[in-house]
Amino acid sequence: MVQAAKAGPTKRRGKATATPTPAGTRNSTGAMTQDQLLQAYRDMLLIRRFEEKAGQLYGMGLIGGFCHLYIGQEAVVVGMQMCLQPGDQVITSYRDHGHMLATGMESRGVMAELTGRSGGYSKGKGGSMHMFSREKGFYGGHGIVGAQVSLGTGLAFANMYRDDGAVCLTYYGDGAANQGQVFESYNLAALMKLPVVYVIENNKYGMGTSAERASASKDRSKDGAPWGIPGEQVDGMDVQAVRQAGMRAVAHCREGKGPYILEMKTYRYRGHSMSDPAKYRTREEVQKMREQHDPIETLRRLLLEGGLDEAKIKTVDDEVKSIVADAAEFAQTSPEPDESELWTDILLEAR
Repeated sequence: MVQAAKAGPTKRRGKATATPTPAGTRNSTGAMTQDQLLQAYRDMLLIRRFEEKAGQLYGMGLIGGFCHLYIGQEAVVVGMQMCLQPGDQVITSYRDHGHMLATGMESRGVMAELTGRSGGYSKGKGGSMHMFSREKGFYGGHGIVGAQVSLGTGLAFANMYRDDGAVCLTYYGDGAANQGQVFESYNLAALMKLPVVYVIENNKYGMGTSAERASASKDRSKDGAPWGIPGEQVDGMDVQAVRQAGMRAVAHCREGKGPYILEMKTYRYRGHSMSDPAKYRTREEVQKMREQHDPIETLRRLLLEGGLDEAKIKTVDDEVKSIVADAAEFAQTSPEPDESELWTDILLEAR
């Protein structure tokens, strides 16, 4: 989660690893506490406001290239991140800014990378789709559809080989779920009982094609059935439902039982990318999702109904607004990379 607390070493599957956050805070099982719900609200709101600002900067010409916004899908990554322990990994596709923020990467560094500045996570050379943070366990950000699924399976293989108890969350969309390499990954993961959770973010549209027209499978959580991989469909607009399913999936992996598939039924409010006017769906469809299923507004109402003082929510709103404004300012004032950066980070000599 964003700015998650650090924890000391303990034992998992035989080797020293990082402890989960103490029970009753953010990594406990069971129903979410009010503190957990408020933290989830903050993290989702930060992603939403960050992405809205990124869209504004793109419109101003300050962000170039491709830019895929995560607006509407915030509950998926926030709920799943609450299931992880230090040492676990996350890998995803090109709709990745929300995942970065959820892992605890700084808003300044992410936004500066979008604007191609030296203060960005890839020193301004990666842009929207190619940012990494080994410290936060975030391994990209990948522009090739479905490519990260094989890589996430490889990360899980390394976890199995090291016997370190770590789990890899491998995210991909409903469009990528049709790629052949995804099924090849399922086979290897099941064969070797790799600790990987495959998270399908089904936002109903691959680019501009409805998932209903692109796949004969109506339940992607069953795609791993030929290999005996368990799975379930989840309401990806409900952060509590996401977290509950995520806890089951991660526990399954951590117990050495192999991979797990979660199909998150979610929705993106914007087009596939900033260049997509999304004319393949009606305004009424989008408005209905916003009014009836928005993950942030739903959680806000739940907090208020649970007795939380509205002033606390206002404090969170103001904090998030300040963070995003600061990130946007930093992204516009941070210097551009020096020409010498053309020759750095292009070769790794491994021993």
